[in-house]
Amino acid sequence: MTAFKAAYLIHGDDHGRIAERRRRLRALAEKESGAQGIELFEGEAATPEAVATALRALTFAIGRRFIVVDGVERWTDKQLEPLQPALKAIPPDTTLAFFAREDSRNKAPRKLLDAVKKAGGDVSAEESVKPWELPKWVMARARELGLQLEPDSARALISHVGDRQQRLMRELEKLALYAGSGARIDSTMIDELTAPSAEHRAWSLADAILSGDRQAATSLYLTLRSQGERLPGLLYWMSTRVRAAHEIATALEAGEGAAQIKRRLRMPSRAADRLIADAGRAGADKLQRAIEQLADLELASRGGGSGAAGEDTAALLAIQRVAG
Repeated sequence: MTAFKAAYLIHGDDHGRIAERRRRLRALAEKESGAQGIELFEGEAATPEAVATALRALTFAIGRRFIVVDGVERWTDKQLEPLQPALKAIPPDTTLAFFAREDSRNKAPRKLLDAVKKAGGDVSAEESVKPWELPKWVMARARELGLQLEPDSARALISHVGDRQQRLMRELEKLALYAGSGARIDSTMIDELTAPSAEHRAWSLADAILSGDRQAATSLYLTLRSQGERLPGLLYWMSTRVRAAHEIATALEAGEGAAQIKRRLRMPSRAADRLIADAGRAGADKLQRAIEQLADLELASRGGGSGAAGEDTAALLAIQRVAG
């Protein structure tokens, strides 16, 4: 059984890491006491007065009670006054968790940090890491997962998957599941098991679309999004590849030979052969429509569309149409 403290404050400008810690806390809380034992305060409902009232209220829930409060970066020291007495007397079997996604203007109140500490709680700062500090950060996160990671291996992981902390955490967790606690992770294992660069995976997504492999395209898209890739970046690589295929298809239909086209493509030989073959099968007209559909998706992702679907739903529907 997990030993929970009375209070936690997780704050900082690494919003992805904060969101991950919130998800983990909820998962642990649901395992401990079930969904009925969790009370969420978000948006306009997340006020010091509302949290203070909840702490004072009697509850007949069985097991530990969890109160999760988002958005405390919007609070001020003065607004905190109604909550301070309640923080000095948090009921037994109650855990209060505050989350603050900070930026240059919004910070968790200093008095809240002090109150959580005085209540015997933990205060954790999740800050974005400078590029030169990232290998040490990766090694520290690996230790938390029970892995042994040397500096060279940490740098190899960063080279493979990029410098986004959320993606690096996903890859470390995959390594931990594969190798087990206490394992020593070397560069060879990282080369074999971790995801390649985002650009390479995005090219694979675009190639799956061009070849008409809807299942592979959907799987690659969902994988990239789960690793923290943004839709505008993926759209850039998809559109670039489809435009290149359209130019190839147009040249083929104009009578230009595949060997001549291949000589001006700056890519490995096998990749060039595949792109030329996919472009030839699709044809210039179909690829022109695909360019238009991706342009419509880009417009919708920037708030210019009229549909109400989320951007991932819109993207998956577009992928199905373009790869069809």
